[in-house]
Amino acid sequence: MRQRSLIAITAALAAGALTLTACGSRDDDGGGSDSGNGGGGTTVVIGVDAPLTGDLSALGLGIKNSVDLAAKTANKDNYVEGIKFEIEALDDQGQPSVGQQNATKLVANDDVLGVVGPLNSSVGESMQKVFDTAKLVEVSPANTNPALTQGVDWQTKKVRPYKSYFRTATTDAIQGPFAAQYVYNDSKKKKVFVIDDKKTYGAGLAATFSEEFKKLGGKVVGTEHINPDTKDFNAVATKVKNSGADVVYYGGEYPQAGPLSKQIKAAGAKIPLVGGDGIYSADFIKLAGASGTGDLATSVGAPVEELPSAKEFVANYKAAGYKEAYEAYGGYSYDSAWAIIEAVKKVVEDNDGKLPDDARAKVVDAMQNVSFDGVTGKVSFDEFGDATNKQLTVYAVENGAWKSVKSGTYTG
Repeated sequence: MRQRSLIAITAALAAGALTLTACGSRDDDGGGSDSGNGGGGTTVVIGVDAPLTGDLSALGLGIKNSVDLAAKTANKDNYVEGIKFEIEALDDQGQPSVGQQNATKLVANDDVLGVVGPLNSSVGESMQKVFDTAKLVEVSPANTNPALTQGVDWQTKKVRPYKSYFRTATTDAIQGPFAAQYVYNDSKKKKVFVIDDKKTYGAGLAATFSEEFKKLGGKVVGTEHINPDTKDFNAVATKVKNSGADVVYYGGEYPQAGPLSKQIKAAGAKIPLVGGDGIYSADFIKLAGASGTGDLATSVGAPVEELPSAKEFVANYKAAGYKEAYEAYGGYSYDSAWAIIEAVKKVVEDNDGKLPDDARAKVVDAMQNVSFDGVTGKVSFDEFGDATNKQLTVYAVENGAWKSVKSGTYTG
């Protein structure tokens, strides 16, 4: 990977948001929801796969609710004439084996013409072949491992494994180096201790961070792998303290990152923990406690609250009365669902106002050319199914909340 440069955003992102309309009340069960108003005629189901229970449910429920909002908005506006959208939300518990079972279940429902999810790259990996064999489009708002779209040898030869897989989040090939640039150039940290949870997402993110950090002149003074099923990190915290590191980089998710940060500080290493979008959650701050102040996270896109294009989404999400926050991936989940809606619209319009018998395959084809102004900015996909929007943001924990400190793109 050649060295790249961090380019700060110097102009506001264009507005041009989708016109979102406040919609009816949510469904309170964990499964499907009906459309709210409008629509009628043929039912099209948008599947949702995410962790709806367990440690990662804060992120998963934000994904589900945001897809629900997109479906209800499309119905209220009668966006695709003759089509009523519903969602079927399945809980993968953050487990690849459960995700694969959910993929099979969604494929078996003939009304499902697209799926939003999953959250975890390891779960996405387990689902891709099931969906691709069935020619069922999948759009993840959160998977960031480069191999999912560019193949296992992505660093030397990019080959797209599955035509039906897309994502609205940018990849760790960009996110890891983006963080390394910030830590080395902006935070002036030169010695890092790198920890990961051995999972597809965490290990991949830690690797891309480490490679770029060393290229910049930084030194990796220690590495460690943790068991994501435990919350006792005292042995690792002691190693961090003894290493002389001035920063810790963690590849993994917030249920482990919060306690890890807390225990590193308790061991006497008063240094920041830095992670990716997997730790960018209010729950990280709760778990890390007061000692988490100064910790950093990168996340995909620019802050939703600061985007002109997201104002309607934020207002309508609140008006819809969802119990849970939209969290880090709400805007991307809405845009993932809307991409499916746009593809369905194209297929219907090209077939004299009705769904063809091979609708799933046609939706996959249509997805490749989808392009619209979404919640998170311009939504479209490159030849690998990756998002063309490469925005990223660094956040810091200040006064018990995440605060954006730098947004930009990472180009080569």
